Amino acid sequence: MQINRIKMKRRNTPTKKAVLSVLTETGKAMSQDAIEQRISIDINRATIYRVLNRFCEDGILHKIVAENGKQYFALYHDCNEQHNHDHFHFRCTKCETMECLPVEVNIAIPKEYQVESMNCVITGVCKDCS
Repeated sequence: MQINRIKMKRRNTPTKKAVLSVLTETGKAMSQDAIEQRISIDINRATIYRVLNRFCEDGILHKIVAENGKQYFALYHDCNEQHNHDHFHFRCTKCETMECLPVEVNIAIPKEYQVESMNCVITGVCKDCS
């Protein structure tokens, strides 16, 4: 997906373009640290954090929390067209990215439980780093 095709609900700034550019180029979910390392313009950490959270509020990104508590951010188009969080994510320990896997989650839950959300993260080495 091209950056100029993403509909912004707020003013488009060089900072926002830089963050989106990194996520678009990798095509994977990335942590704030990894995004910060790849941005080519001078942006402070707090600004990147605000931009990422605003993009989540605006429906441009979604946030994935890994088993270690670290947050990863992905463009909604990186998953399926009708985004559903009930799918697996794969976190690479080498390149520090996370990607949405196109595998449906089917888990049997006892009838007396009501599932509100799931966080399915598999950790290892991705196909690009293997």
